[in-house]
Amino acid sequence: MELDDNLKQLMKQLGTAISESLTDSEPISVAISNIKEAGYDVFLVLEATIGFNKQQGKPPEKDFLPQARNGKLSLTTEDAQFLKSLRISVVGDDSQSEKTSI
Repeated sequence: MELDDNLKQLMKQLGTAISESLTDSEPISVAISNIKEAGYDVFLVLEATIGFNKQQGKPPEKDFLPQARNGKLSLTTEDAQFLKSLRISVVGDDSQSEKTSI
């Protein structure tokens, strides 16, 4: 599959975002520091499988990010489930069945 320049740039942005997330993670930084203090060198190699398919038919929606309204972020149930899978807690009104605000 040949990738166009735009997709290559988007994939590079994703890689940078993932790398920065790991670098900025305090728990990861603390764990690595503890290992180094114990006298070991540390290297971290992660493998990620990321799949994508070109959407057919309608053009992609530009407004795919959660929206902030009145200082609250509206998340769909799927957004909340994804964050939970990453062990990110979502605090909000549980009485809403479709959206959660944080």
